[in-house]
Amino acid sequence: MSRLLKCFAILLLASTFSSAQDLASFEKRVVVKKLPNGLTAIVCDRPDTAPVFSFYTNVDAGSVQDPMGKTGLAHMFEHEAFKGTDTIGTKDYTKEKVALQKVEDAYTAYLYERDKSEGRDEQKLKQLEQSWQDAIKDAQQYVIPNQFSEIVEREGGENVNASTSDDHTEYHFSFPVNRLELWAYLESSRFTHPVFREFYKERNVVIEERRMRTDSSPIGKMIEQFLSVAFTAHPYHRPTVGYMSDLNSFSATDAQAFFDRYYIPSNMVVSVVGDVDTAQTMALIEKYFSKIPSHEKPDERTTTEPPQGSERRVILHERSQPMYLEGYHRPNLKDKDDAVYDALADLLSDGRTSRLYRALVRDQKIASDAEGGTGFPGVKYPTIFYFFATPMPGHTTKEVGDAIHAEIERLKKEDITDDELKMVKTRAKANLIRGLDSNEGLAQDLAIYQTYYGDWRELFRTVDRINAVTKADIKRVANQVFVTTNRTVGIIETAGAANGGAQ
Repeated sequence: MSRLLKCFAILLLASTFSSAQDLASFEKRVVVKKLPNGLTAIVCDRPDTAPVFSFYTNVDAGSVQDPMGKTGLAHMFEHEAFKGTDTIGTKDYTKEKVALQKVEDAYTAYLYERDKSEGRDEQKLKQLEQSWQDAIKDAQQYVIPNQFSEIVEREGGENVNASTSDDHTEYHFSFPVNRLELWAYLESSRFTHPVFREFYKERNVVIEERRMRTDSSPIGKMIEQFLSVAFTAHPYHRPTVGYMSDLNSFSATDAQAFFDRYYIPSNMVVSVVGDVDTAQTMALIEKYFSKIPSHEKPDERTTTEPPQGSERRVILHERSQPMYLEGYHRPNLKDKDDAVYDALADLLSDGRTSRLYRALVRDQKIASDAEGGTGFPGVKYPTIFYFFATPMPGHTTKEVGDAIHAEIERLKKEDITDDELKMVKTRAKANLIRGLDSNEGLAQDLAIYQTYYGDWRELFRTVDRINAVTKADIKRVANQVFVTTNRTVGIIETAGAANGGAQ
């Protein structure tokens, strides 16, 4: 009954795809403008909503852009996002600026002595470290902690946040519409007058984050090692959080250099969605964001991942429940078959009616969960289609791996049913409608699709592409991509238990 109700709800939602939600309607309400400095601004007026708006600033730089030896640097901007500017978060910026430079000078001297290959003076090293810590303490006296976020929240802002992925870095929050100019001032000033205060304090937070989520987490370790084996050349093999040695080495000076290179107008899209006046909003964006200095967009070329050629495996023995992960290389999101991969992910993983759940969890009862998905760890570059399952007690990773392979063989040899294909297409439309429902979700989608495709309209065209997917497409792509020589496997075996996954 619950499955029937869910299917009915999806069909009902899709059937309500009215003129207020289709592309033609949005084209009347969405305005895009590229400022003279290269920044792209998107404004979508939603007059029938509450008097609030959401924004989404997308910077086309993520951990893929981390310099060699400085992994985790892109992620630091998420932690530094709301530390303030030269006028917010400081008691006296003139003095703070001098103090921050002393921190960098002291850290450079400490790092030079610490990283000597020979002849390091341990006593001198301790003195240099103490000088660096003293400089940090001196700079801290000028800081007004959390002032930026407190201003936002005091003025009615909500959901202040930022995040980093392999492909991009995002910043967002929501505001009452009568605070539109305050938002434009605050958000633009983070890019015109950034100050990397409390940098090493936040770097320590990231170090603890790595310890908790990777070094002390069996699944975190497995995923990191899985990606390092699946990608031997492309930067997707590096962790977004960074390697520990890099986290203990890069500096605020390095962050400034990264900022100067990538945080430039031509690398940014700012979207605003809500009950706003389009002309007024665009005028405010031009007034404040045009002040960001213009530079040429950086070279986006990366090392191309060579063809794999043979199966690769990573096996960890941990005091943990067993887990099974496998992945297959696939092209990036602009590939002609991208919609086919989306359809495959939906077919395999969407809810309790999905193929993997029914086969491994419901029918065979060998796994507590099972899923397949696309775009791991990113989508901008050639990426991975993955399968994941957690064996039930008494069952092995080999069993769930074999069961996953059986489902893959079904896809290769048998056409999916008419009902399955119809439901995949219906859910695609329903998911789009749900994404359009909130200002936050729509602002994010507009900025992301504008960044990746150069046209926000691709958000709507994804549904058209999934509608064009055929049974033959599913079978063709499955046979083309899900082959042993293109497979990488990651396994966690419970330490001390019988080995069920290394066969």
